[in-house]
Amino acid sequence: MIYLVILIAVPLIAQSKVKSTYKKYSKVMNSNMVTGGAQVARKILDDNGLYHVSIEETRGTLSDHYDPRKKVVRLSSDNYHGYSAAAAAIAAHEVGHAIQDAESYAFLRFRHSLVPIAGFGDKMSFIFIIAGFLLGQMNLVLIGVIFMAFAVLFQLVTLPVEFDASNRAMAQLVSSGIIRNNEERQTKKVLNAAALTYVAAALVAVAELIRFASIFLLSEE
Repeated sequence: MIYLVILIAVPLIAQSKVKSTYKKYSKVMNSNMVTGGAQVARKILDDNGLYHVSIEETRGTLSDHYDPRKKVVRLSSDNYHGYSAAAAAIAAHEVGHAIQDAESYAFLRFRHSLVPIAGFGDKMSFIFIIAGFLLGQMNLVLIGVIFMAFAVLFQLVTLPVEFDASNRAMAQLVSSGIIRNNEERQTKKVLNAAALTYVAAALVAVAELIRFASIFLLSEE
């Protein structure tokens, strides 16, 4: 039951929190009336000497991300053009990742190094585990659990990367004067809500790993 609650309820709660918070603060205009992409992201990038990092508009809602390979901050249309507190917060957060990249932030480098094996493990772990149980080959189950562990490690390493990007975003928004004192609380709520999705994903991943690792260990007794 605990496993099912974590697997189903936690992600739903996190997504609901993100959507409700974003919806609320996407209607709250920032006092300086600067746009998420064109001004907030560009100003923070330029203030940090990241003139080579470009900003692009991308499709979707909350599809914002930083592409370290192409050195591009991509912002969804609402945030690229928006004048809201939510747009400013999300734009600054993605620029936080660009700053991490420029400074070779240790956790970001570690996460990048995990991408190949974590991606493979995420796709193949269940195949090995299911095949192992069906064929009665526990060695295959163990291989699947190991691959899953790398995928879980990736999720865990993502947490400090995301929280650090949010901390950088707040610092940059305040120091640049983009937000004022009365807007800091609103910005933190947007950033904290977004962070919940990564916490939820990590909890689900850990629960999955514990479940299958426990099954493997019990089968060996």
